[in-house]
Amino acid sequence: MPQKAAPRGVFAPLFDVVVWHWSCESSHAEGSHFSQHREGAVSEGRKRIIRIVVAALGLTALLALQPESPRLVASAWARGEAARGPVVRKLILSDQARRYLALQYRSYSTEFMGCMIGETRGSAVVVRRIAPADVEPRHSTPTRVVPHQTCEDAGWSGTVGMIHSHPSGERCWYFFPGTQVASSDGQSFAGQPYPVDAIMCGDHVAWINRDMAEAQLPLVADTVRQPVVPLMR
Repeated sequence: MPQKAAPRGVFAPLFDVVVWHWSCESSHAEGSHFSQHREGAVSEGRKRIIRIVVAALGLTALLALQPESPRLVASAWARGEAARGPVVRKLILSDQARRYLALQYRSYSTEFMGCMIGETRGSAVVVRRIAPADVEPRHSTPTRVVPHQTCEDAGWSGTVGMIHSHPSGERCWYFFPGTQVASSDGQSFAGQPYPVDAIMCGDHVAWINRDMAEAQLPLVADTVRQPVVPLMR
């Protein structure tokens, strides 16, 4: 009696498909021999997939432990709208902004934060004034400050960057010295949309632009214009 044709449109699982190709070439083998080879092929296929998954998870864990590189920081910075404009090469602080920074720096033993309000002129950022950022007291410590909301949400339009202080005047950098590893300040700037960021460090302001270039801006000690005398360290 003729055998019935197998119905079409029925697909086997992945491993069964692989075994099906092999069984077509070995159709003359005995049933028990076929079963052993089939189980071996399925087991080998599962082992291969497990090895691939384990390798992928290991690579992901390794990358997660690596410090954020300048390439990743630059990629994050590029997401900000301000990064689309010209790269800032110069930071200009008005006398009012300088006085505000000097007073705030002498008044607080914890980090303070301000919103730099001004405008961009070509490759320069001009800061007209500095407004206080909205910070809860418990979120300001000698080594850390976190704003409660953005400068715009706090009512400060025209913000061109943020500035915070380091009361000790130390660690005023965005990349660890001698490396290309971003500090916490550098990583924080990566999530901001502004063209510049600054750190108040007593006698100078450290700042950075979207081109990952750091610079320092000396500050005059008082409101009277006098020649700047280099400090001996």
